[in-house]
Amino acid sequence: MSSRHRLLLVDDSVESLELLASQLTDKYQISTASSLSEAREKLAHDRYHIAFVDLVLPGENGLDLIREIAKEHPFTAVIAISGQASIETAVEAMKLGASEFIVKPIRNLELIQILVDKILQTQWLVAENRRLNAMIHKELDTNLVIGNSEAVQTLIQKVKKIAVLDTTALITGETGVGKSVFAELLHHNSMRKGGKFVAVNCGSLTETLLESLLFGHKRGAFTDAHRDKIGYFQEANGGTLFLDEITETTLAFQVKLLKVLESGKFRAVGSDSDLSSDVRIIAATNKDLKKMVKEGSFREDLYYRLNVITLYIPPLRERRDDIKILTNAFVKEFCAKYKKAELKVSPGVLSLLLNYPWNGNIRELRNAIEHAVVLAENKVIQPDDLPEGVAGNMAGKDGGMNLDDLPWALAKAEFGKHYLHTLLTHTGGNIQRAAAIADITRENFYKKMHKAGHRLA
Repeated sequence: MSSRHRLLLVDDSVESLELLASQLTDKYQISTASSLSEAREKLAHDRYHIAFVDLVLPGENGLDLIREIAKEHPFTAVIAISGQASIETAVEAMKLGASEFIVKPIRNLELIQILVDKILQTQWLVAENRRLNAMIHKELDTNLVIGNSEAVQTLIQKVKKIAVLDTTALITGETGVGKSVFAELLHHNSMRKGGKFVAVNCGSLTETLLESLLFGHKRGAFTDAHRDKIGYFQEANGGTLFLDEITETTLAFQVKLLKVLESGKFRAVGSDSDLSSDVRIIAATNKDLKKMVKEGSFREDLYYRLNVITLYIPPLRERRDDIKILTNAFVKEFCAKYKKAELKVSPGVLSLLLNYPWNGNIRELRNAIEHAVVLAENKVIQPDDLPEGVAGNMAGKDGGMNLDDLPWALAKAEFGKHYLHTLLTHTGGNIQRAAAIADITRENFYKKMHKAGHRLA
């Protein structure tokens, strides 16, 4: 056991204190108290792993201290000791939270050591379980990253390594891959997690407005500045500032941003004095920064200031293992949003989703699922519920069908016929099995067969 473990011995008997201390001093940090008031003072200033409490003190009752420890110091275990207390008192001590009870005079000092080791081991197990549970709940509570592909797991491991490094970071990847999600993940795993995470999309703002939002402005600085306003740098002080689409900023603004990164100081619009802020900058882009630097459209010095740590997020088409879990998560999200009973995804729909190129990545998938949930009339999402671009694009890829030159309505009908024919062929004409695979009722399956003009042989 580590010498960091602290033990408090509370007893009015000097002999008892010396006896216990002699047995435990070599392995633990020992503090002693001869009265309840002295014990309370020590408990108020230090944290103890175990407190030995004599139940019978001159004019005092050790049970009062045990009750207080249980309430105010729940992580301190108690070993009650007494040579005069009754059995009823000993039972009461255990009810109040004492882990063990020892009768004085103490003759077996090895037993004391065994009891202490056992309690400390239990405390370690409880603390470790609490730590692991906290990690699990953190994953669930943030609900930031959804995916179990090798690519995502590799990214998460990298985030764990770099999150604690309090330096700038650059996240790259196509539009819609979830760069902002990983920026938040970095923040929530950093030493700054107690501070704010403030995000700003640089591509959606003019240079003047972006400067005002980031640095703040003074009253009267421009036409609509009716009052002083702090900027995102001040708001994120002690936390993280996420600059999305950093490549959309002008060269003039990049000079101002570089100055802040180098000095930690900035000036609000319309102010004549500098302010300072302690923030971690995470920037993101979907463009080739090296190419932009070479072309002169992005400052080289700012690039190197931002590119201390890089996190590349691969597109969804390179991690198709995540499509199913993302789909299920989005279905659940939008069913709750639109107050619909929980929907399932038919195998046909899942096949479409798994094979679609997803040029818009996770954002496009999320939008497609929202569309499907809104339109779904049954308990199961069907191909008809998907956006035309998704279902129409894949219809020509299923079973060798070439529907590229057909109007949407006709292509959809042809795909439906083919899907029903494939299911019935696969099941040998067993309607019940075919309906089960399609995840719809037999009645609904018959209706679709009738609509498609399909007849059993």
